Amino acid sequence: MDTLRLYIDGGYVDADSDITFPTVNPASEETITEVQQASDGDVDRAVKSSQAGFEAWSAMTGAERGRILNRAAHILRERNDELAQLEVLDTGKPIAEAIEVDVLSGADCIEYFAGMAATLRGDHYDLGGDFAYTRREPLGVTGGIGAWNYPLQIACWKSAPALACGNAMVFKPAELTPLTAARLAEVYTEAGVPDGVFNVVQGDARTGQAMVSHPGIAKISLTGEVGTGKKVMASAAATLKHVTLELGGKSPLIVFDDADIDNAVSAALLANFYTQGEVCSNGTRVFVHESVHADFIERLASRARKMRIGDPLDPATDVGALISEEHLTKVLGYIDMARSAGARLVCGGGRPAGLDRGWFVEPTVFDQCTDDMQFVTEEIFGPVMAVLTFGSEDEVIARANDTVYGLAAGVFTSDLARGHRVAAALEAGIVWINTYNITPIEMPFGGYKQSGLGRENSHAAIEHYTQLKAVYVATGDVEAPY
Repeated sequence: MDTLRLYIDGGYVDADSDITFPTVNPASEETITEVQQASDGDVDRAVKSSQAGFEAWSAMTGAERGRILNRAAHILRERNDELAQLEVLDTGKPIAEAIEVDVLSGADCIEYFAGMAATLRGDHYDLGGDFAYTRREPLGVTGGIGAWNYPLQIACWKSAPALACGNAMVFKPAELTPLTAARLAEVYTEAGVPDGVFNVVQGDARTGQAMVSHPGIAKISLTGEVGTGKKVMASAAATLKHVTLELGGKSPLIVFDDADIDNAVSAALLANFYTQGEVCSNGTRVFVHESVHADFIERLASRARKMRIGDPLDPATDVGALISEEHLTKVLGYIDMARSAGARLVCGGGRPAGLDRGWFVEPTVFDQCTDDMQFVTEEIFGPVMAVLTFGSEDEVIARANDTVYGLAAGVFTSDLARGHRVAAALEAGIVWINTYNITPIEMPFGGYKQSGLGRENSHAAIEHYTQLKAVYVATGDVEAPY
């Protein structure tokens, strides 16, 4: 590929400086291309472009915006295979996942909010002759900062509701996975989105900081680590920006004694090893009732050992490569930490044999874990599962909630009354009963506690990309007391 440039005002432009950084294929460790680093001046240029684009875009009716967004979704579907392969090169995830989920879920999101664009409305209040009404109006120029595990999907999750509500967006993809956000910008332009409505600036944390501190950006939506979210929230306070934060988790997956064990094992595998474990909502603390623990471990280990690790572009691959060498070192460090803490290694535990290049780690399961082990309490973001046992419902609820995170949780039981009861008691923004990590666009996505603020997807996202105006209408004359 040629050097990746910034996408501003409907086309590719050069950054102010000649500074570039590489984006690397995690499976081969080879550089895919160099990427231009946006400066503060480039961010300002993108914001000014988006301000102009916003004027044209917000003047359209919701139905007009919806038709254009539907065209964008259609183009994404047509380019699914191409974009999925590009996503695999940049992220290291298996091609089967990217083809089935990454691009198509982004198209689903755009279609969903395209359908909502014409339905934005306020309320009417009868005040005894006089009346009042409310209007949902766009915020203006918004900013999106993406994560590296689902680059295209996240760009859609942020831009679709923003654009449907009449906003413009300046988007910064993660430094490690910058390729597909620019292609999304191309798609929007081809579909008829006016120039400047969706601009893409590449860069590192300095670029993100320039966006967060820019007075022309009314809202920041971040997907990332808790530490980054705290910094963004603190910086956004200077201009009182609206903020949505989708952050990390250390989610519990609870298997009761009456659960379908095979189904629970399937969920645990998906909740820990899909996308190499690089999923914020993953159920990495697997609580298994003591009476079914031995059976669960036996079935889990048997299936985990059969998972195929290797070339992400091979459709038969189950587990691809971690995003970077630095992240590989971090994940291997947690595996060593688990061993040192006394957890029992069931399977995996290191780099797979025969793969000399690429940042691969075996699907790893530890048993005999305790709640106070560091690798049990901290987010690893890799293919490392901790299995813990419990004896009673009240006990497991208390232990599941004993964390600073609150993104997701799973409950496996044949007793649906218990399923709903436990779901209500868990401190998490998302709870699945007898399944895990299913995230339709129609369902709100976001966390409790330090797992984030606000919600993405569903009608709830509309509230985060609009501001409410109240209008009072008098039907009589003003009666002044003086």
